[in-house]
Order: sequence, then structure tokens, then C-alpha cells
Amino acid sequence: MSTLPTVVITGASTGIGAVYADRFARRGHDLILVARDLARLQALAERLRADYGVAAEPLQADLADPAQLAGLERLLRDDARIGVLVNNAGATLPGGFLEQTPEQTAQLIALNVTAPTRLAAAIAPRLAAAGSGAIVNLASVVGLAPEFGMSVYGATKAFVQYLSQSLQGEIGGKGVYVQAVLPAATRTEIWERSGRDVAQIPGVMEVDALVDAALAGFDRREAVTIPPLHDESLWQAADAARKAMLPHYSQSQPAPRYL
Repeated sequence: MSTLPTVVITGASTGIGAVYADRFARRGHDLILVARDLARLQALAERLRADYGVAAEPLQADLADPAQLAGLERLLRDDARIGVLVNNAGATLPGGFLEQTPEQTAQLIALNVTAPTRLAAAIAPRLAAAGSGAIVNLASVVGLAPEFGMSVYGATKAFVQYLSQSLQGEIGGKGVYVQAVLPAATRTEIWERSGRDVAQIPGVMEVDALVDAALAGFDRREAVTIPPLHDESLWQAADAARKAMLPHYSQSQPAPRYL
């Protein structure tokens, strides 16, 4: 058993989650791997145990299902070995807003918004009481860009980013590190599931490169990590502009342009 904290990774059976599992195992962490595809989880866990000598436990769960989500919440609340949560599980939808059904969007929100929020809420009090630990939330640059037109998906990822930054401000001082990771297009199965041809998308990042960059941001303790953004000053300027507006919101009268 590792003396390092155990890492829980959702959506771990493939893509970004599977590479996170490999990288944390390489660092010597024991793992709890969560996804719907048990066969893939078992194969990954077996490989990680053989390659790195860590404990790797597969846990089959559909996090859009409230009962299955509750089981993982209990584990995060009660298992003191767990010190890192990687909220990676997520999905998108084919088509635009007018083609997506209310049932589809509700399911997407359950997975992309409700699940990471509840899982973070399950582990955060224990980490804060211990004064250590980390929560990593996979957001997306789409959450910064309504121009991309992925309305519901982008909104869920904007939520995840806001949640992450707000939590970092709220519990960062208690020793808990919260990171929002914002990938752009990355070569994963999400494209096939959404009905898009990844070969037609420019500038697609490989998963290994994305996760390695995200972990470099993790080691730097960045609140927001944007692996595809080469000019960091652009994000710094945008964040500074946002903060500059804060004192101007407290006004008893509307702005003159509205009078």
C-alpha cells in the first residue's frame, strides 16, 4: 500500500481519465477507478498494478444515476485514505440546442454538473478538516466561448470552472487545493459519441500531452490550467479585467446608459 493519498478518478476507463490513472500510479498513488465500463476498468487496474506496484480498485458506477452517485459520495466521505479527487467523468451531446431533447440535456447536466458538485461536497469537509488534499475538476475552454455554439455543454463546463475557482477561494486557505483544467479539443471518444468527426477538427491535442500539461499545472498549484493556451498573459489579462469590474457592481442606481 502506498503512503501517498489514494486518488479517485471518475471517467477512468478511457481517454483523459485513464491517462490520469497512469500518471498518478506512476507517481506511486493507490487508485480507485470509477466508470460505467467494468471490463475496461478491470483491464486498466490490472495493468497499473503490474506496471507500478500500486493498489488499483475498479468501481463500476453510472454517476448520472442518483443511487450509484450516492455510493461514491459515501466512499469519499468515509475513506480517510482518499486525498485526491479527479472529477473527470463527462459527456457532450450531438446536434444543437434545438435538436436536443429536455431529457438529454437533463442527463448531461446530471453527469457534468450535479455529479462533480456532489462528489466535491462529499470530500471537501474531510479534506478541509485534515488541512490537505486536492480536487481536480475537468472543465473546458468551451465554457469560456459561447461563440462555439455548444450551449448546454458549454454552460455545464462554465459551471465547473466557476465552482472550482470559488472553492479554491473558499477552502484553499484551509489547505485544500482546487484546480480547474480547461482542455480544448482532445483526441478522446467523446467526439465519436457526439457524432462529430475528430479528423475534421483543427488543433486536436493528444490525451497524453493534455494530462501531462494539466499535471504540470497541478504541481504549480494553478487555480486554472489551460494547456492549449500558449500566451499565458491572455488569461491573466482576462482574469484581471474580470476582477477590475468587481467593485463597480455595488451600485444603488442603474448605469446612465439605461436611464
